[in-house]
Amino acid sequence: MGRLATIYLFTYNSVQAGGWTVALIKLLTNVSSTKSIDGTYDAAGQLICLLQLFSVMEVFHGAIGIVPTKVLPVLMQWGGRTHFVAAIVCQIPEVIRYPQYALNAVGHCPGWLTWLRYSAFVVLYPIGAIFGEVLTMYHALPYIKKKHLYGNLFDKLPFSYYSFVMALLACYPFLWMMLYMYMFKQRKSKLGRRGERKHHSGPKRRVD
Repeated sequence: MGRLATIYLFTYNSVQAGGWTVALIKLLTNVSSTKSIDGTYDAAGQLICLLQLFSVMEVFHGAIGIVPTKVLPVLMQWGGRTHFVAAIVCQIPEVIRYPQYALNAVGHCPGWLTWLRYSAFVVLYPIGAIFGEVLTMYHALPYIKKKHLYGNLFDKLPFSYYSFVMALLACYPFLWMMLYMYMFKQRKSKLGRRGERKHHSGPKRRVD
């Protein structure tokens, strides 16, 4: 990876890390002061949407080869998060992920942060998927049907936005499991590689 790409990746991930950290602080401060989640979107909703839309760049990063990631899993994750952004649970991984990406781009990422990056998802990803995305879609169905949401966009298609969300809910468990298993493979690849490096770089016996 060239120097220009390294600088770009470090800058991009640093901006994302800072943005998600600010958004999380805004949300937690709002919840703490109001004892309610009703005002969470007003507190940081626009910033979250901006950061999430901007993260589509990660799909292009994989497509042009400046990062060693597969395009399809990244695109699926981006699409799911963009469709329904869950307020707090989905931000915690971002606060971990982007600093790890930024520091890794310049070759100075501490081992504990890499471990956290590839371990926190084990608990956070199911929580975010079930209590964030799935329940949000399910509870939004009556509103979508009543308001004929995105009717102008779907009028030329043989199905409505309501039907699209219903189909997405039906397929979601299979798509989610595929992504979850892929993340475990990534974890084994990254953390296993670190373990091998430690093993090979360990103290060697002196041969006289």
